[in-house]
Amino acid sequence: MAKDRVYKFLNPVGIRESKDTFPLAPRLKTLNGKTVHFSICGEPDITIHLEKRLKGDYTDVNWTVKKTYDTNPIQLSDEEMKTTDAVIEGVAW
Repeated sequence: MAKDRVYKFLNPVGIRESKDTFPLAPRLKTLNGKTVHFSICGEPDITIHLEKRLKGDYTDVNWTVKKTYDTNPIQLSDEEMKTTDAVIEGVAW
């Protein structure tokens, strides 16, 4: 048996980097009069009907919508972050 051999292995778990976490925002008591942003990523198949349904069922909500075919959602601007009360993000592939 050769004693001079050294075997190196990688840890299958990998290195876990710590991440900053943030608590969820408190639940809104009502959506009436609120601004809700609808962010859609990917193929707009089911989200077309979902958008129509939400806008029809919640007519007192101010809706803003951003759509992209990319996998990453279009980010809200700083101004939109200040004026948006809730976000619905949908990814469909």
